[in-house]
Amino acid sequence: MKIKFLGIAAIAAAAALLLSGCAQGEGSALAAKPAATKAASGTWSSDVLNIDFATYNPLSLVIKDQGWIEKTLGPKVKVNWIQSAGSSAANQLLLAGSIDVGSTAGSAALLARSNGSPIKTIDVFSQPDWSAILVPAGSSITSVKDLKGKSVAAAKGTDPYFFLLQSLAKFKVPLDSVKVQNLAHADGKTALESGSVDAWSGLDPLLSASVVNAGSKIIYDNPSFNSYGFLNATESFLAKSPDLAQVVVDAYEKARAFAIKNPAQTEAILAKAAGIDPAIAKNVIEKRTNLNISPVPGAKEAAVLKVIGPVFVQTGDVANQGLIDTALKSLFVTSYAKKADASAIK
Repeated sequence: MKIKFLGIAAIAAAAALLLSGCAQGEGSALAAKPAATKAASGTWSSDVLNIDFATYNPLSLVIKDQGWIEKTLGPKVKVNWIQSAGSSAANQLLLAGSIDVGSTAGSAALLARSNGSPIKTIDVFSQPDWSAILVPAGSSITSVKDLKGKSVAAAKGTDPYFFLLQSLAKFKVPLDSVKVQNLAHADGKTALESGSVDAWSGLDPLLSASVVNAGSKIIYDNPSFNSYGFLNATESFLAKSPDLAQVVVDAYEKARAFAIKNPAQTEAILAKAAGIDPAIAKNVIEKRTNLNISPVPGAKEAAVLKVIGPVFVQTGDVANQGLIDTALKSLFVTSYAKKADASAIK
């Protein structure tokens, strides 16, 4: 599965530099407690697991659809699935303790930890091209430079928001010259299609749906401006239930193999969960999502975040660069993904 959809612009040369300049394994040294598949007593560490699912995380949809975690944990553990409407929503659920494990963009995970949220990244579920800047059908706007003086919808704290910031910086459009409307992804799509805003920095699958169904036009698309898909867990959950955390990561690896082997079935699951046409789901899975990657968070993911991190400071989303550096060094826990065993899932 490779990333590409419609007319994707040339990737900035800086992407090559950021990948070559990152120290191997940076941010990945922190180890978790040994995560036994099951407690010695034959019971699990908790009788409840709260986990999210999201349309921007196709592996979560596969796991939920197949019921693998429930089958593996058995009747003594209640599995509660809570939908995340975006990275910022998932971060809020994690911070509130409403979920133990949640999926976000890497940028959102770094932002949350930089601002004190006690989360750790335990798995990388995808390398997506899930963000792009769109304008309505018939719009005279053809480039990022044309956004000066215009209104643009974006959900703050998410990859599309940081995609917008990086795009404006690349084309030397001052942030204060653009009217950024902080709207949830679905609301941003509605605002774009109704003409309430001039442009939208959108997220798949809503992005692809808008292109196909409403004739919206992508004016800028740059895969290097997207961070990876991160699976995060609260520190308290990892301390209390490393066994359940390992089951979740094992299930993600089973889902990865399933999705790569069965793209059509995965597309059908996405189409049903997101309420979109199967053709749109096919574009999302086969052309805008790369699942065939290592699940272990490390150098490549850190390299992308090193570029995005300073943007947080420039926009006032994080107080100083020191907080970002500290967060990046402590964000990754690699032990779960390194030990991932899809065969342990029923």
